[in-house]
Amino acid sequence: MTTFSVETIAPQHTAVVRADVPVAELPAVFARAFHEVMRAVAAQSLTVTGPPFGFYPRMPTATVEVAAGFPVSAPVAADGDVTAMELPGGRVITGIHIGSFDEMERTYRELTEWAASQGLQLAEGMWESYLTDPSVHPDPATWRTLITWPVA
Repeated sequence: MTTFSVETIAPQHTAVVRADVPVAELPAVFARAFHEVMRAVAAQSLTVTGPPFGFYPRMPTATVEVAAGFPVSAPVAADGDVTAMELPGGRVITGIHIGSFDEMERTYRELTEWAASQGLQLAEGMWESYLTDPSVHPDPATWRTLITWPVA
């Protein structure tokens, strides 16, 4: 069972690539987005200030809308598919999912149940920060993903 908490965070500048794709295509979107963002950030002499993330503005349907990228030190100028975005600040619920991405549905269910038990209403848009690099730690059982969901 995941432990959740409510905290207040500051907005963050980010550089992202946006896509609306079937869920099965997400790994390819992330690979392309992370590469393109790192290229644009380096070209603009910006600094990456946190782990890679995927922002989901709405619940998935047949497709999933995602903005994938990195928090950065200042707004990025548009460069190809890379655009500036700001992760919202304010009150959020956070929790760390440990395990493979395929098992995250359980953690999301726990988060929504916990929010309801606390009398909290979830806002639109949430994000996952990928704290573990699967190329360095190939065992999915060790992967850590920070889930951040704003409170309405």
